[in-house]
Amino acid sequence: MSRTRIKICGVKDIETAFAAVEAGADAIGFIFVRSSPRYIEPDAAAEIMASLPPFVSTVGVFMNMAVEGFSDIEEACPTTFTQLHGDENEELIAACAPVIKGIRFAPGSIASDLARFEADDNVESILIDGPSPGEGIPFQWSDLDPHLATVSKPIFLAGGLNPDNVADAIAELRPYAVDVSSGVERERGFKDHDLIRQFCEAVRRADAELDAEPGED
Repeated sequence: MSRTRIKICGVKDIETAFAAVEAGADAIGFIFVRSSPRYIEPDAAAEIMASLPPFVSTVGVFMNMAVEGFSDIEEACPTTFTQLHGDENEELIAACAPVIKGIRFAPGSIASDLARFEADDNVESILIDGPSPGEGIPFQWSDLDPHLATVSKPIFLAGGLNPDNVADAIAELRPYAVDVSSGVERERGFKDHDLIRQFCEAVRRADAELDAEPGED
């Protein structure tokens, strides 16, 4: 089995970035959405990027931003990958391509959303977020299982993950990557370095347990 990649999202300072790298994270996410408590100025993100060791990817997270705004931020802070997490249309996706496209799970739309972005050549991977807490939609990761059979692109799981439940999500769906933000915070918007370490350790244990299962290569 291939190793599950780890993205720590919503990083706002160099100490947290290095804590994530030392814990084994593959990617650091910077949120360029001003309404988020995890927003970071592009220049500050660029300073963090310049200090990261080789082979650590960076992801810029955007939501419904105009192409001009996206271009300005990319010029100041050219991240390795771009994640679009709003209601972006095909034209905007193409302008920002290639992208990680974030979608939110909803029983009535998950199948069509996956089919749409599976067919979009400008989308290189799909991030699936759990339903919004306020929507009251019952949700388990197993609800996604029947929808992923026809998806060939890498799948990221996000939303509600933490050190205690990430192993269950990996065992259930075996995603390409897991993405965590609030699940490694003790205070909203501020990462806890010990929780980051616990999360990465839980991912590695889950991978090791799956590799040890009979019949696994």
